[in-house]
Amino acid sequence: MIKNKKLFLTSIVLIVISMALNFPFPHENPLGEAGVMVLNIPINSADGIHYIGIFILLLLVLGMVLLHRSLEKYHLRSFFAVIIIVSLLPTSLAEAYQKTLANGINAVSYIKDESQCKFVMIGEDILKGKCELPFENYSNEEVSFTIGFYERYLFEEDVKMLSLMNSGEPANVKLLPNEVKLIRIEKEIDVSQIKNHVENGEAAYVSIIIYDGEKNRKL
Repeated sequence: MIKNKKLFLTSIVLIVISMALNFPFPHENPLGEAGVMVLNIPINSADGIHYIGIFILLLLVLGMVLLHRSLEKYHLRSFFAVIIIVSLLPTSLAEAYQKTLANGINAVSYIKDESQCKFVMIGEDILKGKCELPFENYSNEEVSFTIGFYERYLFEEDVKMLSLMNSGEPANVKLLPNEVKLIRIEKEIDVSQIKNHVENGEAAYVSIIIYDGEKNRKL
C-alpha cells in the first residue's frame, strides 16, 4: 500500500506537527499561537490575516499531499481519515488528559459558553460589575486559584469592559475535589481616571486568566 516510505513518514510528521500547533491546552489559544505570543511575534497582520492559522493549514495541506503521493491506493479514504483525526483528536486528547492525569489548575475546566458579565453605572464615577463564571474541578484534590480578566480583542479606540474587573483585590477561588461551582464576582469600580470605559453593557464568553503562583492558564 505504501510506495514511498520517506514521503509517508514526512507526511505523518507534518500532520502531527500541525495537530500539535493546534492543540487547545493548557490555554484557550492553540499551542502554536500561545508560543508566538510568548515570543512577541505578531499573530495577525494589520489587515486581519491570521499568520499562525495559515501556517498550520499549509503544513496540513502539504502533509496530505505527501501522504497522497506516498500511497498506492486508498487515497480518498486516507484523506477523510486525516480530516477526521485532525478535527477531533487534539480536543479529545486534551479533554482526556484533563479528566485523568491533570492536577492543579490544569484539571480545572472553565465553561466559557455559560459565563457572563454585566456592567451598570451606579454613580457619576462608579461602575458596578457583576460576573458569573462556571468551573469544574476534574481532579480528586482541592484546587485554589485567582482570576484575572482580559479583553480578547482591544484596539485603541475600543471601550474597556472585562479588564475593569481587575481593579481592587483579585478574586480567589477554591474548588473542592470534583466540584462544579458557579463563581459570582461583584465589584464597584472607580472609573473617574479611566478613558473609554463601558457605562452599561453585558458580555458573554468572558475571557479570563486563572493563576496559581507563577503558573497560569489563559481561558
